[in-house]
Amino acid sequence: MALKLGRLNRGPHLPALVASSISREIAQGRLKPGDQLPSEQALATTFGVSRNVVREAIAKLRSEGHVWSKQGLGAFVAESQNALVLTIDRDTLRESGAFTDLFELRRILEVDAAALAASRRSQDDLTSMQNSLEAMTSAPYVSVQWLKKDLEFHLAIVQATNNPYMIQFLGFVSEQIWQSFLSVGGRGLDSDKMARATVAEHTSILSAIEVGNATEARAAMRRHLDSASQRLGLSTNDRERPTKTGVRQRRSEKATAAPQVGE
Repeated sequence: MALKLGRLNRGPHLPALVASSISREIAQGRLKPGDQLPSEQALATTFGVSRNVVREAIAKLRSEGHVWSKQGLGAFVAESQNALVLTIDRDTLRESGAFTDLFELRRILEVDAAALAASRRSQDDLTSMQNSLEAMTSAPYVSVQWLKKDLEFHLAIVQATNNPYMIQFLGFVSEQIWQSFLSVGGRGLDSDKMARATVAEHTSILSAIEVGNATEARAAMRRHLDSASQRLGLSTNDRERPTKTGVRQRRSEKATAAPQVGE
């Protein structure tokens, strides 16, 4: 069945428009579960947009559970489109403690993802990590470009696990965190000091993955995310938890309402 795709009118939200067009093809059955999407270049030509716009659109579709990606092969329609798609209301992430909860989930998953990446990474995976880190380092601290390349670095690590469920789930979580970062900017940060610390942490993670040291990759990612949590003003040590009497203790009043960018 021929796809009904065409050039888009220029606008401020091109990635969302591309993602919506592809979602419509999936919903109307012209793209079926297991089908491979056209290449980035083919989609870019069809829609009349850049490949970067297509990449962002695919990332959005992936975070919503419509497609999954395999490096070197491309993007594929997810097998089940009837399953409940995991969503997170970004307004909820502005509430006290909600962003901390999401970051805590990311930490649990991404620490082990780094260890898996060290054991399974390909040369292409390493090149993606290296390129993202270099681009991030050359960008102004906590600028949109910095944040994009930071996200790409972490997603390249997840991609290297070769676990499609981890890729899809962590891709979704990371996308929500990244969008929250973009919404608040880098207010009140010691940019030079935090930039140096952040780059050093990413470099340590990459070095461990490059040499295939899973133990050190896990430790380096844990150190990075713990430090990032502190830079963001988050705390996961005073979580609400059951007492011996079954009464739940209250979260500390220090819980943050919105993130301060500085990962």
